[in-house]
Order: sequence, then C-alpha cells, then structure tokens
Amino acid sequence: MSLLLGAMLGVGLLLVASTWMWPKRHDAPAQSRRSSTIADELALAGLPGAPVAAVVVVGLVLGVVAAALAQAVFGVPVLTAVAGVLGALLLVVVIRSRANRRRAANRAIWPDVVDHLVASVRAGMSLPDSIGALAELGPAATRPAFAGFDGEFRRTGDFGSAIDSLKSRLADPVADRILETLRMAREVGGTDVTAVLRGLAAYLREDATLRAEVVARQSWIRNAARLGVAAPWLLLLVLASRPETLEAYDSAAGTALILVGVAVTIVAYRLMLGLGRLPEERRWFT
Repeated sequence: MSLLLGAMLGVGLLLVASTWMWPKRHDAPAQSRRSSTIADELALAGLPGAPVAAVVVVGLVLGVVAAALAQAVFGVPVLTAVAGVLGALLLVVVIRSRANRRRAANRAIWPDVVDHLVASVRAGMSLPDSIGALAELGPAATRPAFAGFDGEFRRTGDFGSAIDSLKSRLADPVADRILETLRMAREVGGTDVTAVLRGLAAYLREDATLRAEVVARQSWIRNAARLGVAAPWLLLLVLASRPETLEAYDSAAGTALILVGVAVTIVAYRLMLGLGRLPEERRWFT
C-alpha cells in the first residue's frame, strides 16, 4: 500500500510540474510548429538549410559509437544502453546550446541594427539599400545574412522574396518584427518609419537589459541543475572502476536502480530548467 501511495504521489507531482516542463500550445499545428522550430534551431546554430535526416543519421552514429565504447569499458548492458542514448542526443544538445548562445547574443545587437537602419533612412537611402548596407556597417554576426539579402535583391529585384529569405537566415523573432516593419513601410509608404524604428530600438534595449539582469540572478538555478545531473553519474563512473561494482550493476536490482536514476535525473533536470526559464518571443511572421 505504501508503494502504491508513493507512486500516486509521484505521478501527481509530475502532473503538477508538467505545465512548466512541457508547456502546451494551441495556436499552430504541432507538425508545422515542430518543423519550423527545428529549422530555426539549425539556422541559429550555424547550419542553415541542413537536412534533418542528416542530423538524425549523425546522432545515430554517435549513439552507436558511445554504446560500443561503454560496452568495451564496462560490459554492462544497461550502461551501454544509457551511453547510446546520451551519445545520440549529444548532437541535439550541442545544436540547441549553440542556438541559445546565438539567440542571447543577438538580443544585444538588434538595437544597433535598428540604429543603422534609422541613420540610413534619414540619410535618404532607399529601404533595400539601407538593409543591404548592413552587410558592411552592421554587427559582424549578422553581416553574412544581410549580404545574402543584398545579393538576392540585386539579382531578382523582388523585395518581398529577399525579405523572406533574410528572415529564414536570421531565424529570430526580433528580426521578423524589424523586417516586417520595413516591408510594410515599402508597400504602403509612410513617414513615421524612423519614429517606429527608434521606438523599437528603445524597447529592445530595455528588454535586453532586463533579461540580462534576470538571467544573472537565476544563473544559480541552471548551475545547480547541471551539477545535480552530473554529480551522481560521475560518481557512478568512479565506482564502475571496481569489478565488484560492475557485477552489482549487472544484476536485475542494479539495472532497475540505473533506470530509476535516469528517470529521476531527467524529471529533476527538466523541472529545474522549467523553474528558471524565461519566456521566449515566438516567431509570428513566418
């Protein structure tokens, strides 16, 4: 009875925490939203246009290599399976980490991009020329994307298509808002585009400052999550250097202990990240 009550308590706590760990969204079909998210992550990680199938294949190869190494070193099937799963997920973790770093770095440079656009427009340059000039005058991280826009617009003369391609290369919600503002200004005209861009730049600076302060205050949550995930498995690797430990983990009880440890680690890590996660802007103009 106590085991049943404990299991029910665990399920209840998991359901309560699921709203932070796996938030549900209703505003778009799940398949298209997932495909768009994967493409954005690859673009931000520096792999624009990379096929998802290639990422899956590389992940599977890494998983097989990790499983083979674990089997050669430990010879415990459950540790081999865990190593294989971790190896397969390694590429996904690296891509997401690079994308998050790029996204965080971009928050600091978008106000400068808007300032360059305002200066170019006020100097009398057309909108396509103002955007193309960012290939030389803009922040270094965004210059290749704007150079691609400049080349495509000069080649085709289609402003809308070039803007869409630029949005795909940048894969950033703030860039979407800036570029859609410029598209609207070109299509319907207006004299307030510089005022709108200046207001947007001020808002972006305030938002970046606030996010930086919150991230600095909550960094201990992520550090604690990473330490809590790594510590028991590092201890397991140290203990696995003894033959009697490998024999114990090769039993049914040892296998169950490792599987339960994996499940608890995943749930705890997701919960810690959910508690420390800041709401991210979404791409509405894709």
